[in-house]
Amino acid sequence: MVRQDGRGFNALRKVRIIRDYLKHAEGSCLIEVGDTKVICSASVDESVPSFLKGSGEGWVTAEYGMLPRSCAQRVGRERSSKSGRTFEIQRLVGRSLRSVVALKELGERTIYLDCDVIQADGGTRTASITGSFVALVDCLDAMKNKGMIRRVPITEFVAATSVGIVGGVKLLDLTYEEDSKAEVDMNVVMVSNGDFIEVQGTAERKPFSKQHMDEMLDLAKSGIDSLIKTQKDLLKDVK
Repeated sequence: MVRQDGRGFNALRKVRIIRDYLKHAEGSCLIEVGDTKVICSASVDESVPSFLKGSGEGWVTAEYGMLPRSCAQRVGRERSSKSGRTFEIQRLVGRSLRSVVALKELGERTIYLDCDVIQADGGTRTASITGSFVALVDCLDAMKNKGMIRRVPITEFVAATSVGIVGGVKLLDLTYEEDSKAEVDMNVVMVSNGDFIEVQGTAERKPFSKQHMDEMLDLAKSGIDSLIKTQKDLLKDVK
């Protein structure tokens, strides 16, 4: 099956990650996945949530937002309160990145990951995870170089992508148009050893079989393996 953008069913969109995208952040990047573009930044704060005070352990958390004209129609800024979707996504980003950091080695510090969607065409949450990992590693490397930590305390690489069934065909890395008419859509977060952090799968019209789920997870894994290779190539200067 050839898709509207010319890809095969098992092909990712073109991925580009630009490191050190922001001047002031300890770590940052712009990630482009097709027409989806997200600015990811990582910032260090010399405090932790109250439940971690005195523990000697650090924390990693995330915030996510979409700029008003990131979509075809203007979306309002979330000021005093955030939508359930926003909370869900930023919690997903936070726990995905926490899972690959040795938090004890941070000391009592918090790393904030900010994901700002400047253009959306499907897969903003998965792009946020993939890009935030790059920003996080650069942030940790900066902390190491300043003598704040002994080493970059990353246990695995982590990336994410989407997969779904559209018109009866399993597709990797859905655009907004594909996602909007999918019979099944799934977001998958995976680490470099092949273990999963999260699988979010939903049938929109009728239930899907375990066989279909297994095939979609295999398809997602092939895409995430490619994304992790991109991350490793990009971060090869970080020891």
